[in-house]
Amino acid sequence: MSITKDAKTSLHTLEGYYLIDLDAPFTWRDCRIRARGVAAFSWSTLAFPRQVKTLIHHMKDKFALCLPSSSKAPGVTFLGDGPFYFTSFPNLDLRSILSYTPMVRKYSKSLGYYITINRIAINGITVPLPSLKTGSVKLSTVIPYTELRSDIFKAFVSSFSIATQSIPRLKLVQPFSLCLKSSAVGSVEKGFRVPKIDLETESGKNWTISGDNSMKRVGNGTTCLAFVDGGLRMKDAIMIGTFQLENNFLFLDLRKQKLGFSSSLLARGTSCSNFNFTYVPEYD
Repeated sequence: MSITKDAKTSLHTLEGYYLIDLDAPFTWRDCRIRARGVAAFSWSTLAFPRQVKTLIHHMKDKFALCLPSSSKAPGVTFLGDGPFYFTSFPNLDLRSILSYTPMVRKYSKSLGYYITINRIAINGITVPLPSLKTGSVKLSTVIPYTELRSDIFKAFVSSFSIATQSIPRLKLVQPFSLCLKSSAVGSVEKGFRVPKIDLETESGKNWTISGDNSMKRVGNGTTCLAFVDGGLRMKDAIMIGTFQLENNFLFLDLRKQKLGFSSSLLARGTSCSNFNFTYVPEYD
């Protein structure tokens, strides 16, 4: 199934009809003829993957998600197990390059997907934060940019600002709190000249956020750090938004309750738009 990004709303839609929501109960009332609704991919037994599984009994209780970064190219979602191949790397099963970490259910009826993050590092230097082990980190496909609780956000932006102090600052553009000169920041095509952000997960594996997922071009020669202050009353310490998920391959194993993640596919010279649905790999 293909996913497209709406250039005006930044929402990702499934086959042009459904907004993917990782944290919503699903009811058939959401399905309206020729109208956009919500395709729930949550833990609910009424969510879309579970409904499909009732029809295809041998299908594994897994799904994969890969959001596009452009309205001109589709992303994908897969129900069930792999393998998953790219057109540019036809013999490489994407599952072999994934890192894994446990998913956490906050309580038995929790619908969202959560992971634990041990620390955040910028250019390899740990951001001085309150303990994250007791704070939940939620994956979200309905907020555009990652939100951090205020105390975490302030320390994070301060550390990123220090790490980019040689890059000229520009006037802030809402909702962002740090904006830099685009020509000094770089680009996807030419490479970003900003530090990488590492989220060390519970398993010890790093989910690396590089410039294509951390810096948002907002026009007039300005590029901003695409993270926002979620306030002090956030239910979750961090909510990872869609901009940070774009061109990252996520593989959710619901039975074993673990998340596989690739970090940016652009760093590997490919993207969520380059999957091969027809190629059968050849083995010696």
